[in-house]
Amino acid sequence: MKPPIHDLSPVPGRGGNRTNRPGNADVAEVDRQIAELVDRSTHELRLAWRQLYCTGPPLGLSRDLLIRALANQLQERTHGGASRSLRRRLQTLAGEFERGGASFDPGVVVKIGTTLVRQWRGRTHKVLVCEDGFEYEGQRYRSLSVIAERITRAHWSGPRFFGLTKRAGVAVGPKADR
Repeated sequence: MKPPIHDLSPVPGRGGNRTNRPGNADVAEVDRQIAELVDRSTHELRLAWRQLYCTGPPLGLSRDLLIRALANQLQERTHGGASRSLRRRLQTLAGEFERGGASFDPGVVVKIGTTLVRQWRGRTHKVLVCEDGFEYEGQRYRSLSVIAERITRAHWSGPRFFGLTKRAGVAVGPKADR
């Protein structure tokens, strides 16, 4: 039996630390461990999964997916995982997709640092897109909808208010100009 896979415990903070990048030795070690996963028996892979997740792997999970999931965890330990904002965005998209939401458009992703500008009742409103949400008038918000509601004093879809989504049934493109 091969030695156990080390350092598969969950990463505190998982978002990665951009100022503390892994060294070449760390990357080489992770690459070596990932390469060794292929040579392990399915039983050893299941034991590694138990070590990592404190539960057995899902029933029916193929050997290939076991290897991929374990390799992903090894990479996250070294490089950091998805940021909180990305995980939140993915959960939002998954929820909209499951509900069959008309506004589901995974292509609309605003980059960090972008300034959203909207005129409302003679006043210009600017919102800065941050890694963990949005900044408006010096305050942080997790949701554009909260900001839109603050501006209008009525419930609005924040992405729609700031022009990030299309209204259902509205034609867009050359034919819409007729």
